[in-house]
Amino acid sequence: MRQIDVHQVIDNARFSRFHWMVMALCALLLIFDGYDLFIYGVVLPSIMQEWGLTPLQAGALGSYALFGMMFGALAFGTLADKIGRKKGIAICFALFSSATIINGFASSPTEFGICRFLAGLGCGGLMPNAVALMNEYAPKRLRSTLVAVMFSGYSLGGMLAAGVGIYMLPRFGWESMFFAAAVPLLLLPLILWKLPESVGFLVRQGRHEQARAVLKKIQPDLQIESTDQLLMSDSKGQGVAVFELFRDGRALRTLCLWLAFFCCLLMVYALSSWLPKLMANAGYSLGSSLSFLLALNFGGMAGAILGGWLGDRFNLSKVMVGFFVAAAVSISLLGFKSPTVLLYGLIFIAGATTIGTQILLYAGAAQFYGLSIRSTGLGWASGIGRNGAIVGPLLGGALMGINLPLQLNFMAFAIPGAIAAFAMCVFAISAKRQPSPGAVLVGAKA
Repeated sequence: MRQIDVHQVIDNARFSRFHWMVMALCALLLIFDGYDLFIYGVVLPSIMQEWGLTPLQAGALGSYALFGMMFGALAFGTLADKIGRKKGIAICFALFSSATIINGFASSPTEFGICRFLAGLGCGGLMPNAVALMNEYAPKRLRSTLVAVMFSGYSLGGMLAAGVGIYMLPRFGWESMFFAAAVPLLLLPLILWKLPESVGFLVRQGRHEQARAVLKKIQPDLQIESTDQLLMSDSKGQGVAVFELFRDGRALRTLCLWLAFFCCLLMVYALSSWLPKLMANAGYSLGSSLSFLLALNFGGMAGAILGGWLGDRFNLSKVMVGFFVAAAVSISLLGFKSPTVLLYGLIFIAGATTIGTQILLYAGAAQFYGLSIRSTGLGWASGIGRNGAIVGPLLGGALMGINLPLQLNFMAFAIPGAIAAFAMCVFAISAKRQPSPGAVLVGAKA
């Protein structure tokens, strides 16, 4: 009887059709997730006009979904370590799609806010589970790149929301943007059929036949007999307590990740919620303002892919430090009058270094935490970070309410970028002093 280290098989596998399938399905999930999240910034000018909302009220309304995302990330990230990532993803996907459709029938800010909160629960839970699943199956040499490419679906979703908004808002009203969520819900059976379960979860559950079948798909030339025993180097059982994230020298780096998540998500949601409105106030038409949102998300997709590629070749933490510095500079410059081409360029860079870096943070956290605590670690980092996402729209609404100059609005959005850069510097320095025990592979024992 042989003992096979599952980590070794996955880490050393060649990129195959199976990896393409996992990446494509997770990217598809995040396209719909991104659409749902960025839809608020698209419809914000319309609902402010229809319901007579002040900027502060609009900012608070935008935060309802983000409160939901915080609780969803905390709850579903931990739950998926117990029930499996596939089930967790399916529950989250069905929840946010259904709530988004119902959102189109909202006739008051209260009804709108309740629907956004429920949708946020699903969105917040789906992200860490999709990242954890992709990270688990990605070969080691391509891990950051594949997670980043997969997560670029999130930016594509934001671009889709802006593009659909340019066409549908003037013709069918803001409600039509939410009814469009019925389309992704129809794809749920396909996703459930094709998406694999976490191989680590299968092993911990004792479902070894299914785990062997998955490993054969990952590495078709691998010879696995029914008598072979599968080993997981960091499998610790069914339940995972949050304090595991602070054990074995992980405490400082966990706190640094949480701070970076908070600051990054604050910038992402401040920009995605208020960029169209700020640009409209600066004299641009609604169509032009939405095109800035397109540029922001296109930059996010490009930044994620570039950052993932750089992270696989250099130090991912140092790449994120550079991206956060670039975010602070580019966002600060948005408030100054610039030629149109330069303005689009700055928005592109801001998207690349905020939305793109958010994706790199997920990839970095997934690599930092061991397999048995990965969903918990990602869920809590994302959940804590959601506080920044909640603050972002509220901050924008408060700044708009006191009629600050455009430059000061954007400078306020840029400060978190400098704080996040400092946090990731500390993370990188701490990592040099003590490698993460979660990343160590224990060889198979005879």
